[in-house]
Amino acid sequence: MKPIRLQALPSRRSGAFAPCHPFQTFPGSPTQNIQRTFWAGFIVLTLLWVAAEPHFYEATTVFAWRATMRQYTGLIAMGSMSVAMLLALRPRWPERWLGGLDKMYRLHKWLGINALIFSILHWLWVNAPKWAVGWGLLERPARKSTEGGQGQAGLDMTLEAWLRTQRHLAEGMGEWAFYAAVALIALALIRFFPYHWFYKSHRLLAIVYLVLVFHSVVLMEFAYWSEPVGWLTAALLAAGTAAAVIVLLRRVGAGQKIMAKIAALRYYEGVDALEITADIPDWPGHKPGQFAFATSDRSEGAHPYTIASAWNPERPQLTAVIKGLGDHTRRLRERLHVGQALKVEGPYGCFTFDGGGARQIWVGAGIGITPFISRLDYMRQQAEGEHPSLPPGQRIDLFHSTADVDHDALARLAADASAADVRLHVFIDAQHGRLTGQRIRDEVPDWREASIWFCGPVGFADALRRDFAAHGFPVRRRFHHELFQMR
Repeated sequence: MKPIRLQALPSRRSGAFAPCHPFQTFPGSPTQNIQRTFWAGFIVLTLLWVAAEPHFYEATTVFAWRATMRQYTGLIAMGSMSVAMLLALRPRWPERWLGGLDKMYRLHKWLGINALIFSILHWLWVNAPKWAVGWGLLERPARKSTEGGQGQAGLDMTLEAWLRTQRHLAEGMGEWAFYAAVALIALALIRFFPYHWFYKSHRLLAIVYLVLVFHSVVLMEFAYWSEPVGWLTAALLAAGTAAAVIVLLRRVGAGQKIMAKIAALRYYEGVDALEITADIPDWPGHKPGQFAFATSDRSEGAHPYTIASAWNPERPQLTAVIKGLGDHTRRLRERLHVGQALKVEGPYGCFTFDGGGARQIWVGAGIGITPFISRLDYMRQQAEGEHPSLPPGQRIDLFHSTADVDHDALARLAADASAADVRLHVFIDAQHGRLTGQRIRDEVPDWREASIWFCGPVGFADALRRDFAAHGFPVRRRFHHELFQMR
């Protein structure tokens, strides 16, 4: 069975095209850039540590390796946690390089996993040799005397001596903080863990991090502090500490938060989705495809939603279409009402369609259609304006794959596509089967000339990416995918 297809009216647009997409500003795809950032930090810390560790090449026994690897694994774990803490603040300055806040959260997740792995390795290097001694498998080496040098009285006056007095406390606090960090990071990685509990528990990592900063400062090899590895570590710990304090004070994104008021609500029963329109006169504006965090219940925390409307300063409103996917979103229909205040933070994201070329293929799966609705609204406004900023002769095919059907929602989507001169293809799973790369290529003969913009489930995106890559499509440069997962 053929998909529902609507051919829009002939193009009425003209005007110049000024590409501004961040992926054109920087070489490589966003995924490449977050990989490069991750590995660059890992390699730099490793090389600086090797340069500062005189015993790295001399270690020949288990306990000699234990002494060096405790330092290395702890250094990498804390470096990863520190950068992850900074990214938790949702900073704007790295967004263009990393391809948007959604990509930054992917890096945040990788750093959290890396911190978890190296924290476990650190814990094993601390404890496994001791277990081996207890089991009679290893013999503990004789302790080296710390006497001599400038004398005990003079030594007690040094910072190094004071840090030594804190070792027992730092070790005990670090061990318990390690157990807490493992539990909290593991919970964050469990997708079925309720979001409101994730939101509350994840903030506790800021407290755990501060404890581990104390642990690291006390137990890090004192000689490192006078080396580049120590300078970089000090900077990371200081920045991470400041970020943790901001998190604990609930000041994340404070400069981006604006009050809004719900102006209209509309429920689409067929797809179990709630459309919310809010008046927001102080909003700075946004590009189609960006998203914002909205808070309607302080105990629930902020949730990210893609903005489903173009910005019009003469009518300052935002629209979001929210599908009931969890406990919170399913209850919104009963909890929200016209006139209710919302706290909105943003806009974020670089899935903005700029620089995609004159030939584009859009794929919106399920609620992933939302950024394309915003772009259609923008294109309609541009087509009706006196000075459109869209490229002349732009041709776009929009594929909407959905398992649920709401005829009113599909009718609105068809009307928006027609007004924006976009060719719409609707694939309803029960009627037309699943959308595949081959079906897209069948509908768009000149697909090799296009850029592809996808929003939807990660598994579907990966399948399409592999499929088009197998047919020679340059997916790294022209397959744009929003990683709309904040955990």
